[in-house]
Amino acid sequence: MDAELNIATAPFRDPRYAPRRLTVDERAGGEMVLTNPTPYSTAFQTVTAALGHWATAAPDRVWLAERPKADGAGDGWRAVTFAEAWERIAALAAGLRDLGIVGDRPLLILSRNTIDHALIAYAAMGQGMPVAPVSPQYGLPGANTTRLAHACEVLRPAAVFTEDAALFADGLAADCLAGLPVIAAANARPSNVPLDRLYHAGSVQPVATPEQHAKYLLTSGSTGLPKAVINTHRTMSLNAAQITACFDDPDPPVMVHSAPWSHSLGANAILHYSAHRGGSLYIDAGQPTAGRFGETIRNLRDVAPTYQNMVPAAWMLFAEALEQDEDLARAFFSRVRLLQYGGAALGQATADRIQAVAVRTVGERISFGSGYGATETGPTACNVHWPNARMGMIGLPLPGTSVRLVPEAGKLDFRVKGPQVTPGYLGRPELSAAAFDDEGFYRLGDAARFVEPGNPQAGMIFDGRLSENFKLASGTFVMVGELRIGAIGAIGDAVTDAVVCGENQEAVGLLLYPNPTRPRAEIEAAVRAGIEAFNARAKGSGGRVARALVLPDPPDANAGEITDKGYIAQSLARVRRAEAIDRLFADPQSAPETSDVMVF
Repeated sequence: MDAELNIATAPFRDPRYAPRRLTVDERAGGEMVLTNPTPYSTAFQTVTAALGHWATAAPDRVWLAERPKADGAGDGWRAVTFAEAWERIAALAAGLRDLGIVGDRPLLILSRNTIDHALIAYAAMGQGMPVAPVSPQYGLPGANTTRLAHACEVLRPAAVFTEDAALFADGLAADCLAGLPVIAAANARPSNVPLDRLYHAGSVQPVATPEQHAKYLLTSGSTGLPKAVINTHRTMSLNAAQITACFDDPDPPVMVHSAPWSHSLGANAILHYSAHRGGSLYIDAGQPTAGRFGETIRNLRDVAPTYQNMVPAAWMLFAEALEQDEDLARAFFSRVRLLQYGGAALGQATADRIQAVAVRTVGERISFGSGYGATETGPTACNVHWPNARMGMIGLPLPGTSVRLVPEAGKLDFRVKGPQVTPGYLGRPELSAAAFDDEGFYRLGDAARFVEPGNPQAGMIFDGRLSENFKLASGTFVMVGELRIGAIGAIGDAVTDAVVCGENQEAVGLLLYPNPTRPRAEIEAAVRAGIEAFNARAKGSGGRVARALVLPDPPDANAGEITDKGYIAQSLARVRRAEAIDRLFADPQSAPETSDVMVF
């Protein structure tokens, strides 16, 4: 039996989902409201309530673990149990009070994902002091501190925590942080407060209430300067409870994860979800690049997860590693029940390669899904909560969530209402008011469509950002999200992502980021074949790709071209790659540079 037949017929390992439930309210003009009526727990309504529960119910269970060195180079794991975490959080909370900084203004966190980062964040939040973790890129060597300056202008922090005052010296020297108390976990300077000092001030219990602000998370800035999204204790707690209600699973999850805690996926859907479920989170210092993904593989050799979430670029690299390493595959598939991707679309071909290894190794397929939402929606508004092997899905609403689908410009404008939705933006009441429609639904600016027209139960597919779409010179609309996902899927894993170009041009063009593990000739051949196949299925000039250019290098994270979550900031990439776009649309067609591959 060949691999393709195995994938098609092999049973799914039980992902332990609860039954799928959906009510549909059909309105005039094609509008719909989809609601998930599944009940969810409201037992925990502050972010520290779950930690307190597990400190008593499972005191010796590992909550967080990390490699002993910040760069991940150490052997073994440094772990903290729920009981140890609860004790340290109480001590750090007393230390923060002793410094006199606890209040309404936030603790700015300039740190990568570390145990100390998590402990001081929960200590502050438990005392009613919001935390504001910003991207580590804001303060690492060579960073453009204008982004940090804007963050400080928006956040008005009371103090700063850093994992390493030497590593983040450039950021700490920024004018916007002058005069603020700095708490340093490592390499504290004479003017800093060593983190260890906070442990000697006694112990205090959490006092925060559900309505208080727990965390401020900056938006990506892809549609303008970043805004600070308010996360209350209740919105964070209930979003974790809603995700939990998607499952009928008594066992706590085990995760190995690298998504940064400066973004909602890593901070809330992973870190806080592990706290809510009493799960164990192993902090991964790897990155989805050829040079850094080896650390992720090393961690997954050590720890067999039950739930694995990675960005598509990481899954592409992992598919190759699984195919080449039988021991790694046997360890990884030994108990994993759910695979998930986010941030961008994962190609069906990559997912099928992973399923082929799973079937060959354990005789079962592993349910592969995704979630959908935004910083403003908790982040999770929808997810795939049934056994699934089809890529491109955004699923259906979480328990307690309603989605309003409003026809607009030939698409369905996607809007969300639920207990996980933010009350608004810090200090921007006018933007907060404008973000909601007349029925109180948050407007994401995205579109969705049904997998099966006329059958909402089958789930939804992301249908592009309404604000990303543009017109060609002919006046034809280009649906950017749909085209980008379709083209990448047709090309396969020879490329990692694409920027769609062509506003006011005669035709659509793509800038493509190469898979660094593939030879250039192989990439060029895959692009030509993929675009030919894509165009054969496309309808109209706005859905066809006329020109493509494979860039010489991957996206630049330091410049913000790729976000911490692993997806391309389309508008910023178009600005940064302006010269490449000029070459792409040059007429007559200019010869590509030696480091480029141009396909027409």
